[in-house]
Amino acid sequence: MILVLNCGSQSIKWKIFTDKLKLFKAGSRDVFNSDEFENILSDELNKITEDITLVGHRVVHGGQTFRRPLKITEENLQELEKINHFAPLHNPYNLLGIKVCQKIFQSASHFAVFDTEFFASLPEKAYTYALPKNIVEENGFRRYGFQGTSHEYVAREAAGIAKKQFNKIKIITVHLGGGASITAIKNGKAIDTTMGFTPLEGLVMMTRSGSIDAGIVLELVKKFGVEGVDKLLNKDSGIKGISGAKNMLELFSALGGPASGGEERIDPEKKRRAKLAFDVFVYSIQKQIGAYYAVLGGCDALVFTGSIGAGNQKTRNSIIAGIKDLKIKKVVAIKTDEELAIAQKIKRIK
Repeated sequence: MILVLNCGSQSIKWKIFTDKLKLFKAGSRDVFNSDEFENILSDELNKITEDITLVGHRVVHGGQTFRRPLKITEENLQELEKINHFAPLHNPYNLLGIKVCQKIFQSASHFAVFDTEFFASLPEKAYTYALPKNIVEENGFRRYGFQGTSHEYVAREAAGIAKKQFNKIKIITVHLGGGASITAIKNGKAIDTTMGFTPLEGLVMMTRSGSIDAGIVLELVKKFGVEGVDKLLNKDSGIKGISGAKNMLELFSALGGPASGGEERIDPEKKRRAKLAFDVFVYSIQKQIGAYYAVLGGCDALVFTGSIGAGNQKTRNSIIAGIKDLKIKKVVAIKTDEELAIAQKIKRIK
């Protein structure tokens, strides 16, 4: 049996696949207190009694060193810990998942699969930041890209739907969830993506600001310090920052959707802020799709995925309405399956 573990700062997801990659069992658990993460994870994994021979772990950031799936050893695990600061909201929990899982499934082989892997193919002009060469080299500054496992998985699925070979198709993938990113894919390779050195760059997201003027960041640091600005940009900005809504359901409710117990009067200012947040979110996506359409020289398939992208037709329709003049051959919504993609990868390299 193959176990795939996907740990985030607020959730634990796992799936068990047979050796023929058929889903056998799945589970998930929300974690609202990070101090309890390890105990909750141990409790969740100890429910698994199947004979596990392979374990795949999602790791968000592999830095400059780790760009391909690898078998986990004590040595490379220590190296991975050194780059936790590259993705502080994700990597520490990914690595904690590895350590706990190693204790419970001691006879299994453990592999790490990186969100950044799919973007190892980015051309130099796409991953380079316009900073002094020595600064870039000393700090490893470059566009790494994230959510790559999802982008690659749905792109391959879309190629099949379009009845084209993956290495002979132009695809734009739009992953919209709590985090959001868009990737331009040409002939089977990612040639650009919106997330950068960290998952903070790019689109407006649920709680992340996305790309903003660096001058604003400098001003904020003067007022709130580095830690304060880190929290502000990652956890209190984006749609939440503009509207006050904590999630998309709350946002749609503020826009005037049905509320429990019947219709409820929506405060006009709250509704206005919700509409502004939604419009800013949609506009940031439309602009990027247009840019990637130009970069690719057309688009054979536009793919929406993620809990908002594939799971919310209102959002898709709003995005598509603003890009009708682009001659996109096919628009599809595909539910991503990062765990299956990870299982496929580690089975090939075991």
